[in-house]
Amino acid sequence: MTQFDDRERAFEAKFARDEEMQFRIIARRNRLLGEWAARLMGLSEVETEAYAKDVVRADFEEAGDEDVIRKVLGDLTAAGVDSDEGRIRDALGHKLVDARRQIIEQTNV
Repeated sequence: MTQFDDRERAFEAKFARDEEMQFRIIARRNRLLGEWAARLMGLSEVETEAYAKDVVRADFEEAGDEDVIRKVLGDLTAAGVDSDEGRIRDALGHKLVDARRQIIEQTNV
């Protein structure tokens, strides 16, 4: 019975690590997206940092990416930047790859 219990605990620990890693990757992706959008809007370095944090916080409004896309699209439109949902979704995909790479590199160091 001990081997079964040990195995169950190992699976639970792996699941928890995987979930934490996924959370960190999505948060990093959102921050990178916020930095990208801030550059398009011409924000200063301090404003960029604050805006990136706002984009990360926006993801907690509802499940999925729609809240983040809605925020960034609205902010870009309000700033007079020509953008659409497709462009933001493309950027989100690229930033996901970048975020995953950054988190993995941090973990392996």
